[in-house]
Amino acid sequence: MSETPKIRLQKYLAHAGICSRRHGEELILAGKVWVNGRVVMELGTRVDPLVDTVEIDGKPVLQQRRLIYIALNKPRGVVTSCEQPGEKLVTDMVNVPERIYPIGRLDKDSSGLLLLTNDGPLHHRLSHPSFDHEKEYVVTLTAPVSDSALQKMADGMLLSGKRTRPAEIHRISLRRFRIILKEGRNRQIRRMVQKVELIVSGLERIRIAGIRLGKLGLGKWRFLTPEEIVQLAAGREAKGLDVNRDAP
Repeated sequence: MSETPKIRLQKYLAHAGICSRRHGEELILAGKVWVNGRVVMELGTRVDPLVDTVEIDGKPVLQQRRLIYIALNKPRGVVTSCEQPGEKLVTDMVNVPERIYPIGRLDKDSSGLLLLTNDGPLHHRLSHPSFDHEKEYVVTLTAPVSDSALQKMADGMLLSGKRTRPAEIHRISLRRFRIILKEGRNRQIRRMVQKVELIVSGLERIRIAGIRLGKLGLGKWRFLTPEEIVQLAAGREAKGLDVNRDAP
């Protein structure tokens, strides 16, 4: 059995619903946080959510009892963040009492599938690059794309001095294609398209690992099924899975 991934202490506090990550850092620096009976003031401290005992001012910090797993169809213009003044946030779109967090990111100008949870260990594992799960997108361009340009993106290309991993690409029409990535660099698809001298006019994520967007309406959300949660925890891709339930 593999070890539970350790997460930063301030992230643990946030996942427990105690405070924001930034406020958690303030508590740590103030000497108010204890791990396994000892005060911790290092922001880089990592803890095992299933093993370590965390306290604030002598009171145990317990992870939230009800674990929430949500799929959201994020519209364009909404920011994938829990805190960003002046912006509409993805967490504002989901009506649950628990404090939840987006897994990974989806650009403000992009739409589509986003997962949110309060399961700290699962959030950490799915967010970490080593998880190696697939993410599938539908890309719309302002002009037709050639087969050679699609092949260049599929083979991998240099972005900021580092080559992208090979991608799976399928043409939909002259200006649209599907792309499957196993990495998630900042604005990667838009930068790849720019390298072949084209411009993205629309970018929608339709799958994360074995979870598909399906018929979930724009701006709507739903709870993941037990089967989907098991798949995520097991790290299975399940490409054929297509759950089409609409949001509650």
